[in-house]
Amino acid sequence: MLIETESTPNPATVKFLPGRTVMEAGTRDFADPEAAEASPLAQGLFDLGDVSSVFFGRDFVSVTAGEGVDWGDLKPRVLGVLLDHFSAQAPLFRPGSAGDILIDDDVPTDDPADADIIAQIKDLIETRVRPAVARDGGDIVYRGFDRGTVYLAMHGACSGCPSSTATLKQGIEQLLKHYVPEVTDVRAA
Repeated sequence: MLIETESTPNPATVKFLPGRTVMEAGTRDFADPEAAEASPLAQGLFDLGDVSSVFFGRDFVSVTAGEGVDWGDLKPRVLGVLLDHFSAQAPLFRPGSAGDILIDDDVPTDDPADADIIAQIKDLIETRVRPAVARDGGDIVYRGFDRGTVYLAMHGACSGCPSSTATLKQGIEQLLKHYVPEVTDVRAA
């Protein structure tokens, strides 16, 4: 089995491509070892000790190294964990319940009167933004719209990336403002 690697705009994050589907649908972000308990693979990566976050995309795993960690030393160890996991065809998640799902209450509730605007925003995010962000080892998810402001959650390589603010403001905000004039601001949720 060959696992390819790609650098990302975030120098602390490397994207690993196992040549197979990682997540059938959606994405999953593990920001700490406690969250990783839901996944044997994520937990195995955190157990290396030098990993600060793990992100599963459709066909990739993004791993973020802790501060000051040398990827030259960490990459072979991450590859070993990934090879062992995918070669064994181990499950990605432990059996569990919906009780493990985090619901963030800090996101504004969408106004039903804005349904058409929100549909346009979501379509642009799904068709233009998310594919581009996934190529960089991350994900961006719509979280809400309130009085002209779009709230987006950044995951994977995008979370903590030095260029994420520029991407959000100069890229995504400009795109949304161009196609949806009601958008006045874009913020990370």
